[in-house]
Amino acid sequence: MAVSGYLSAELAATCNALGFYDGQKYHLEPHCKETVRDLIRYLRRDEGGSHEIRRYLGNAKLLTTDLLPMVQCHHKDEQLFDIALRLIVNLTNPALLVYNEVIPTDKFEHNYYLEITSHLQQYKESFNDHRAWAPFTERLSELLGKKVEDRSEDDQRTVERILILIRNILHVPSSSDSDQRPDNDASIHDQVLWDYLLMLREQPAEVLAKTASQRSVEEKNKDDEELLKIRQLELQNKMKKNKRFFGTRHSNFGGTFVIKNMKSTSDNNDLIYHKPVHDSKYISLDTEKKPVKLPKNRQPLKCESAERKSALSVRLILKQVCVEFLNAAYNPLMLHVRECFHRGRAQENDESYYFMAIRFFMEFNRHYNFKVKYVSETLSVQTFQFIQKYLETWHDMMTTDKKKLPLWSYRSHLALRAYKELLHNLAFMDRSDDESYREMLLMLVNLYKREKYSKKYLVDLLETIHVFIKLLYGKKKNSQKKSKSQAQDQASAESIWNLACDQVALTLTSNVECDVVPFDATLELDMDQQKLEAIKKIQFHLKNGDTKLAVAMLRASREVWPENDTFGTNSADPAEELEILKDIFLADLGNGRKLILNMFKTHISLRRNS
Repeated sequence: MAVSGYLSAELAATCNALGFYDGQKYHLEPHCKETVRDLIRYLRRDEGGSHEIRRYLGNAKLLTTDLLPMVQCHHKDEQLFDIALRLIVNLTNPALLVYNEVIPTDKFEHNYYLEITSHLQQYKESFNDHRAWAPFTERLSELLGKKVEDRSEDDQRTVERILILIRNILHVPSSSDSDQRPDNDASIHDQVLWDYLLMLREQPAEVLAKTASQRSVEEKNKDDEELLKIRQLELQNKMKKNKRFFGTRHSNFGGTFVIKNMKSTSDNNDLIYHKPVHDSKYISLDTEKKPVKLPKNRQPLKCESAERKSALSVRLILKQVCVEFLNAAYNPLMLHVRECFHRGRAQENDESYYFMAIRFFMEFNRHYNFKVKYVSETLSVQTFQFIQKYLETWHDMMTTDKKKLPLWSYRSHLALRAYKELLHNLAFMDRSDDESYREMLLMLVNLYKREKYSKKYLVDLLETIHVFIKLLYGKKKNSQKKSKSQAQDQASAESIWNLACDQVALTLTSNVECDVVPFDATLELDMDQQKLEAIKKIQFHLKNGDTKLAVAMLRASREVWPENDTFGTNSADPAEELEILKDIFLADLGNGRKLILNMFKTHISLRRNS
């Protein structure tokens, strides 16, 4: 659908009324500001699936030929700068945002969507010049230099628009035609980053963290292996293509074979096969059948995310940016963002960027120089709960809002990758005693369908489960060690009691006169708590070798707490008292058992030596 003649003439006249650029200076027309406002109004009324006005301005290269030179030459005019900035931000809005976050399925509208995307890629290339960023950098520095209380609302809006412009430019996807370069070559995105070092689109965190000033031998060998694999794959595809168009002679000249014990469509004759057969397992009747075509709504979801290695100089710069960001800004920024979420001050889809930041910087910190203090703000149970909440919410949206299924699937994938990175950090720290959300991973596995989630999502899900199982295995292993050590302590305590029971029995038969008070009315403890303290004192005296104090405490406690016969009956003989003291000695009361046992071993050995 082409632009109508009247609208085309009106837009052409409006664009010509802006001014012209002579290569050194942009000359403004008298009504330039009003003309820019008219273009903003045109774009505001540019509704429908065709977006005629936006496509016309993109084909006319208005941003490259007029708006950027205008801003560069007249950025001192604040009013003109603000109006032109509004128009530039509008023109650079992502194509997905223009179509309300739904990729059009109609053939014509999808072509328009691709055309707008190509215009955005041209805009991105136009910003591959430090002079294009200079006026925005100068204006942003000037506004941020003011105190917060001195900034007006217009200043705040200008700062926000400049940041949105940066987001829009870095959000533009790579062009498959113009970026046909090897991984280590500089793409358009890399060239933009050289001019404005900001964010980390398509950058693998592990690669950045391990980047050194020179390529290591291992990295060189890995790159050589990847190139060899690509070369072999290219040769295989070429051979398949040649076989398709330049096949061998017709199969009729290769002979006809009769397959015994396999009937044809007529039950009386054996099957006739027109290809040479070396083994019966290679016989197939499906070679010439057309494969069943899956419906569009049941086809596997394609993953659009891509990662590539930038040029070494760009990676070194980005690595330094990430290190400084972790040192100075990560924890305060993530705290502020989470407070915005809790207070409802965040914009729609800000959670996705939050999860992307968690995943990237925690992975970078893990591979670079792991320090918990750098990512402590997001390494918490609250973060797990926050991610789980949005995973469940976005999954529900996939069932209720099926028109935007790829969008909700992509956001779920971002949340899953953040969850996986949190588990990786826990595994790295060996923090197996932290609370884990076991049921969520099981739910995600049961809900996986290839037409709803991409293959990359499945890979990340399996890796997350693998890390989670490793955590559970480590926890189980530690618990087995604890139970084993407890059993060893129990056996050690019994052996010590066997050595000391003779002395305890001798003390029970002798006359014990010790003034002990098991109950203290001045303490703010009830009767049951003081009863437990009395038992602990008896155990302590036994393990410390003070058998007289232990026996005296037992008999005094019996008078204070005669109920339930905890300390024996009033008529208990020495044999019964010996059994009661044995039970108290072997009981695990949680008062430094291991340390006391070691002390008691030393005490007994000293007595033997003496």
